This record gives sequence, structure tokens and C-alpha cells, in this order.
Amino acid sequence: MAMPHNGKKSRIEGFYRMQRSERLARLATAAGIREGEVAALLDPNPLPFEKANHMVENAIGVVGLPLGVGLNFLINGREYLVPMAVEEASVVAAASHAARLVRDSGGFVAEADPPVMIAQIQLVKVPDMDAAVRRITAATPQLLASANAVHPNMVKRGGGARAIEVRPLLDTACGPMLVVHLLVEVGDAMGANAVNTIAEALAPSLEELTAGQVRLRILSNLADERLARATARIEMRLLRSGTLSGREVSERVVEAWAFAAADPYRAATHNKGIMNGIDAVAIATGNDWRGIEAGAHAYAARNGRYTSLSEWRIEEDRLVGTIELPLAVGTVGGNLECNPRIRFGLHLLGVSSARELAGVMAAVGLGQNFAAMRALVTHGIQRGHMSLHARGLAVAAGAPEDLVEQVVKQLLASGEIKLSKAREIVQSVQLGA
Repeated sequence: MAMPHNGKKSRIEGFYRMQRSERLARLATAAGIREGEVAALLDPNPLPFEKANHMVENAIGVVGLPLGVGLNFLINGREYLVPMAVEEASVVAAASHAARLVRDSGGFVAEADPPVMIAQIQLVKVPDMDAAVRRITAATPQLLASANAVHPNMVKRGGGARAIEVRPLLDTACGPMLVVHLLVEVGDAMGANAVNTIAEALAPSLEELTAGQVRLRILSNLADERLARATARIEMRLLRSGTLSGREVSERVVEAWAFAAADPYRAATHNKGIMNGIDAVAIATGNDWRGIEAGAHAYAARNGRYTSLSEWRIEEDRLVGTIELPLAVGTVGGNLECNPRIRFGLHLLGVSSARELAGVMAAVGLGQNFAAMRALVTHGIQRGHMSLHARGLAVAAGAPEDLVEQVVKQLLASGEIKLSKAREIVQSVQLGA
């Protein structure tokens, strides 16, 4: 369990108006960040090249992303400052605003399943499929024991192989195949390396049992034994927008969700909005966002049709949203230790287990989903987004720090939110300065 947080840790009034030094000081106080960790964040080099060179092949440099903080998150009665690494304008602001509304209605409720990963072992040229299934089933205790012998420390920590499932695939482009699923509880790691090693270790035994030939031995990113869920129950009185009542906004949000639930073209963008939040947290905490994306979208199509990962409905005077998706994430592992920014993100967030992290990420995804739909059904997505986008264009056009606000103001007034116009305004402002 996470350590209890003191006070209203994630609610920091006027955070966006503060200078960087003041923001870091407030975060250090709120989250107990040590001086050395703040100093690491101030280092202009986010990841030393020497470390990057050992992490990937043919390394030539390091790419940076803006690291922001999602505020106002109250999840299961606990306060969270959420690190979010993302290049897209408005994501952090939208998540924080949604979290504020949910907070004022009691906060998110979130949970995650035990961290069970699936290793797949593919067998081809099996002469008798039924007999092979029977022999594997009968040998399950021995196979599980062999699996657990591969990672005894995992077993000591309470994890290990839990079950074996056998899945005949009788009609593939290459003929019948037998696929063995090994379910492994991996603790606070993402678990890919562990389950891949176990799958390779069991391959010879499975070949002997089935008289077939092993091909692939690798995890599945459709980690549907490792689901995370979150719920938000937002009071309608908080949702008034312009001339629209809170109930009208709620009804429009439900209509927007129904569109995504019924139409894969809309569902793709709807779910992309969810992943804006989840991926940003995954990157900031050193997790495999590509695997998370793959699992989420596969799960969205698990019934044969791609649909929404979330669900929204009205219950009396509240708008209620829920989300469920696979989230294979970790809080321990080699790559997490290599990057000081990742350690900072995990410390800032304050989670103490992979399950807790998955629950937080599900809540962030649901909040991001709500924020996007609320904007779409009221004033439209572009108003707030383009205002933030204009700031990025002003900087890209070379506006000095003291002229950024003036350039942004003129850029928005022009209605041409593009880099060429920003450059034109920067030149004009500099000439007039």
C-alpha cells in the first residue's frame, strides 16, 4: 500500500502561473522530493549518452519530451501528483481539470488485478492434437514446478507460475497449431523478460509431450489477466457550461460515448484520447507504452469489433464513467534504474506497487477521456487546444521569453495558428520593441 499523503497534496492552486523554481519547491514539499532529485531534474541532459548507448543499438543522442505534472488527482482517497511526459498541448491541463471535477465529487475509485502475464508457446506439426492436450493437462504440476525453478527469487517474493492453458488453433494459414499459455504472476515488474525466459525453458518439455515442434516462445501484450479499472461519479451541478445545464452536458457526453461504442472510426479517436493520459504516465514512469497501446487496442476489439474502452451513463444526479483495460506496468527493473528522470517520476507519484500504478493510470485515462468529450460536446476541442498550441508555435518561431505572451495574443487574434504566421508576428514584435 502507498504511504498516506498529508494534506491536499495534489491540489496546488495557481501552479501553472508559478516559475519553474517555485513549482519544483512546491512539489518537493508536497511529495517529499529530496534536493538531489530536484537537482537531477534541473540537469539539462535528461539521460547521459553513456547510459543511452548501453540501452539501445547505434545510439547517437537522446530525445527529450516535456515532463509535466497532473494535479488534483484523488484516487481511492489518496492524493497523487502524476508525472506526465507528452509533447501534445492541452493533455496535462485537461487531465488536471478533469481530476478537479472528479475530486470535488469524491475522487476516482480504481483497482487492478494481480500482475499476471501470459507467455505463449507455439507448437506446430503436432501429430495428434487431442492427445497432446491431454498429456499437457496431465503434466501441468510438473510443468509449473519447472517454470518456477527458472525464477526461484520470484517465487520467494510471492510470484511465480500459476496456471497453464492449452489453446488449439485448428484453422490457420499454416495449418493446425497448438498454443500453450503459461500464466505467471510477476510481482512489481512488467515481467516480459521473466516470462520469455520461462517460455524458452519449458519448450523442450512441451515438444516431448506433444511430439510437435516449438516455434515462438514469447509473452502476449494482450495481458487480459492483468486488467485495471477506474470509476468516476461526477456531480452534474459541476458540469454546467455556458447556457448548458449540468444534465445537458452529461447527456451530450453519454451521446458522445455511444457514438464511440457503436463506430470504430470514432472509437479509434476516443481511445486515442484515453491513451494520451495513460501513455504520458507510462513514459514518465519508464514503462513500455508500445506494449500498453497494443494491449489496450487489442482488448477494445476482443469481441470481434473495435469499440470504446470506457463507458459513460447517467445515474440520478451524477455522470458516471468507467474504464477497464489491460495495464502491464512495473515499478522495478533495470531500465527504470538507468534514468534519473524515471526515478524522479516514480518518487513524485509515490506508488509502492505495480498494481497501484496500474490503478492510477486507469484513472488518468478515464479523466483524460472525460475532459476530451466534455470539450467536444460544449465549446469544441480547438479553443483550449489551439491556445496552448499557439504558445508552442511562438517558441518555435524564436520568440524571446519576455515576448512569448505578446506573440501568442497576436497569433490567436489573427486566427492563423501556424508557424509561418508566428514567425511573421515575432519579426514584427521584435522590430517594434
